[in-house]
Amino acid sequence: MKTLPDSSRRHLLKLMSGAPLLPFSSAIAGASAFLGGCGGSGGSDAPVALSSVSFSNMPAPTLANPAAMATTTVGSVMSVNFADSSKLDYTLSYQPFFITGDLVADGKGGKILAGGYYDINNQPIIDTTVAGQERQFFSDAPDGTSLLTVAGAKVDGVKGNPVFAVVQFEYTTWAQDGKTDMYGKLPSPIAVLTLDQDPATGKLSLVKYHNVDTSKVNGLWITCGASLSPWGTHLSSEEYEPDAFVASNAQLKAFSKNLFGNEATANPYHYGHLPEVTVNADGTGSIKKHYCLGRISHELVQVMPDRRTVFMGDDATNSGYFVFVADKENDLSAGSLYVAKVGAGFSIDPAAAAAPLSWIKLGSASSAEIKALVDSGIKPTDIMDVRSTDPADASFRKVISNGKTEWIKVINEKAAAFLETHRYAAYVGASMGFTKMEGTTVNVKDKVAYSALQNCQDSMVVGGKGYTAGNGISLNKALKAGAVMALNLTSGLKDDKGAAINSEWMPADTKALLIGEDIAADALGNTGNPNKVANPDNLKFSEKMRTLFIGEDSGQHVNNFLWAYNIDTKVLSRIMSIPAGGESTGLHAVDEINGWTYIMSNFQHPGDWGSIHNVVKDTLDPLIKANYKNKFGAAVGYLTGELKQFKLAK
Repeated sequence: MKTLPDSSRRHLLKLMSGAPLLPFSSAIAGASAFLGGCGGSGGSDAPVALSSVSFSNMPAPTLANPAAMATTTVGSVMSVNFADSSKLDYTLSYQPFFITGDLVADGKGGKILAGGYYDINNQPIIDTTVAGQERQFFSDAPDGTSLLTVAGAKVDGVKGNPVFAVVQFEYTTWAQDGKTDMYGKLPSPIAVLTLDQDPATGKLSLVKYHNVDTSKVNGLWITCGASLSPWGTHLSSEEYEPDAFVASNAQLKAFSKNLFGNEATANPYHYGHLPEVTVNADGTGSIKKHYCLGRISHELVQVMPDRRTVFMGDDATNSGYFVFVADKENDLSAGSLYVAKVGAGFSIDPAAAAAPLSWIKLGSASSAEIKALVDSGIKPTDIMDVRSTDPADASFRKVISNGKTEWIKVINEKAAAFLETHRYAAYVGASMGFTKMEGTTVNVKDKVAYSALQNCQDSMVVGGKGYTAGNGISLNKALKAGAVMALNLTSGLKDDKGAAINSEWMPADTKALLIGEDIAADALGNTGNPNKVANPDNLKFSEKMRTLFIGEDSGQHVNNFLWAYNIDTKVLSRIMSIPAGGESTGLHAVDEINGWTYIMSNFQHPGDWGSIHNVVKDTLDPLIKANYKNKFGAAVGYLTGELKQFKLAK
């Protein structure tokens, strides 16, 4: 390659050094075209093809630098390699849009509290636990995030390209008195952020924060992971569905009191479903709930490229693989629900062969008909008879659900399938033996889905809590550090009745891709090998980067990490460290928006100390309190990149 003239070189340096994002299609493509035009190909302006992307492995922070353990620390370099052997290296960094509890622009000339909670009348919910310091509750647990565009979008204050992020807030950990546990006791807020994308650099700036009105869907219950649908909507979640058979549910009562002003108003069957948010061109949003995808511990769903097949995470003890196949593309309002039965050979040894999956059809329904059952006042005893002791009656079946042994007789099959899905799946013989099945994602090119198991213990282990003999999930030893599973996707599968499943994207088998490693506590307190994934949670796959991104919810790493795993080279790289005691959330890998590439990432509850933090707690607690509003705040943001070096000649 010829040396660039000084003026051209200065122009390229200016172009690239000003790029704070990860620009494949825009700045990188432009740079590669520029470089390619200076090569030995006769001055062609054709862009040089992207060859591969890799990430360097940053070291885990230690007490040698406490400040790094008390904030988001990024020390990875992203290398973008091209077909002509040229390369661009970017040093990554983290840029938050806000810390929850910040006052941000509402798009109407005023301010709104980021992550703030609202009741059924859209009035702020006030924390009164400290006299004289009453304030609106706000979340320390931002979670699922989707970055998207809307055709014809126009929002005042946007000077460049309008881009939107939908962000949901899972819960808040404590009231401001530091003593009152608030987990699951407040209705989860969800917001649309209007972002101004600089066309020249890709930088995103917050212009407007819109709190979505959830009153028409009876509020939201513990919104955890999320994904972007192929048709551009935000697919939310409601985790740990409240047990309708528990007569006095203190958590549900508190939730109902805060949402409706009355402990008895909330109906447990309105929660545990799949909410979907549509963003409008003006930066507002609307929401609906789908009642036909099963009432399970929805963690994160992945819609396959057929725009009909939905692979779901189920974050519970005695959880299972669930798939929903919609009747129509781009429409989750009706379809069929399936649950897996695991065949022989299930293992979490990555060297082992895959175990086959077969599929039990639970039923077909529309969201409207299941919601109508709920709204009509159907009671749990109208759906099934559940006993905690053996009734010595052959019409009952013994099952294990949510870690408890129960005897069940089904009264209403359809209601059981869609409103008591966990119990019904166990009743019909599904493999309900996984523990904390978290995020899901898909590698379209290879037709492989990925699923995170935060832990492999309890119901997965012979003799463990909730273990069910004969369900195909039978480990001899627990692996608390968890695993990422890979599932081959295929067509032509039939259900348990011999009927064809109308999908070309059904999981046919499951095998371990990556596993953690339990260790004796090291000098810092880690009980999971810090150089391996521990307790994987968020998963997102980038087709262009051929990279599986993995966010941790680890009780075994003193700092949780965000990892990048290249599925071709098999290289695992730590790319970000979350503040100690926090959880990596909100992961979303976006290959291209207006020519720019983004990796979205949030974190939750910094400084939420457990026993593994005994070594670091005293040192880090004051730092985290100073960084994150006395530990009541957490960040919503994204990874950025700044050019570090590149070669102008071969």
